[in-house]
Amino acid sequence: MIAKKMEGLVKGSSVIRAMFEEGKKMAKKYGAENVYDFSLGNPSVAPPEDVKRAFVEEVENEDPTFLHGYMSNTGYEDVRAAIAEHINELHGTKFDGGNIIMTVGAAGGLNVVLRSLVDPDDEVMVIAPYFGEYDNYVANANGKVVVVAPNPPSFQPNLDEFEEKITARTKVVIINTPNNPTGVVYSEDTLKKMGEILEAKGKEFGTDIYLLSDEPYRELVYDGVEVPYVTKYYANTIVGYSYSKSLSLPGERIGYLVIPSEVADFESVYAACGVATRILGFVNAPSLQQRVIMKSLKSSVDVSIYEKNRNLLLDHLKKLGFEVATPSGAFYLFVKCLEEDDKAFANKAKEENILVVPGSTFGCKGYVRIAYCVDYKMIERALPAFERLAAKYK
Repeated sequence: MIAKKMEGLVKGSSVIRAMFEEGKKMAKKYGAENVYDFSLGNPSVAPPEDVKRAFVEEVENEDPTFLHGYMSNTGYEDVRAAIAEHINELHGTKFDGGNIIMTVGAAGGLNVVLRSLVDPDDEVMVIAPYFGEYDNYVANANGKVVVVAPNPPSFQPNLDEFEEKITARTKVVIINTPNNPTGVVYSEDTLKKMGEILEAKGKEFGTDIYLLSDEPYRELVYDGVEVPYVTKYYANTIVGYSYSKSLSLPGERIGYLVIPSEVADFESVYAACGVATRILGFVNAPSLQQRVIMKSLKSSVDVSIYEKNRNLLLDHLKKLGFEVATPSGAFYLFVKCLEEDDKAFANKAKEENILVVPGSTFGCKGYVRIAYCVDYKMIERALPAFERLAAKYK
């Protein structure tokens, strides 16, 4: 018999994954060309050619004992040094390999940080709408999730509520920019004010509050928008990064943590994250992926493909009367439903073979998320279905 804690998780398994599985069943029933699956944030753009070549070169030329062997729990030293140098070139920072820990994707990195920092009943603050798996990551560390309510239509954090909800038990604040599900990029002004609030609250309570910035979508931005590098605005910041979206490698599970030397109790935090990597069962990030990433630091996917998808779908939905803020990043539209019940709206969409994710999954009722990381022709085929969906409410 499975653990009681797992019984609830199995019954309430990921809505997004459930929609994805539903899409596969519908494709068999109606034909794949007649099902419009916008549920899963699975990159539709191929990895860059030089990344593909790097895989082949590593396998063919590297000493297999080295390539497939153990290394430090924190990752290969030369890989960490190369990543630090690359970040410094991009953002004017001053990191070195001793500030980097290689992780099993951003999700693995977030779990490592939370396990390292959170004691039972410590509070971890999230800002809605937010990636629902954060709840499970915090539960893994026996922490307590505190939610800051959504702030439409801009979806920049409500800083008044943010400040009010910080307590002496607040240990970590998780932010995600560019954001899943809204595509919103937190402004420099927002990040500066958040940093000031956290600094003041830390002094008020005599505590260390860590800001954990989850950044798998950093490179996926449009219209010339720049994503501020969060460590510049609050010293006690840890960055979790993934190559899942920037290089279209979600299944390879490779990313890193940046733990600046300015972080409170840096040496202990860095050491704890290294140990957490091992005791959580990762042991180390995948060796082959680390070697490939070191050769691919200046590679990128063709973001214009996502931008083209965004523009087609966004323009059409607005013409149909849907309310949706133009996303500056990621590959999602967060659309206001034409009724209050987002789950009922998603079910009506399914009647037209459109699969979208209810906003309540992200702590924001009344909206749905549409992942436009799909084939452009599928979006074109879906437009009449969206027209029929809108007509149901007129």
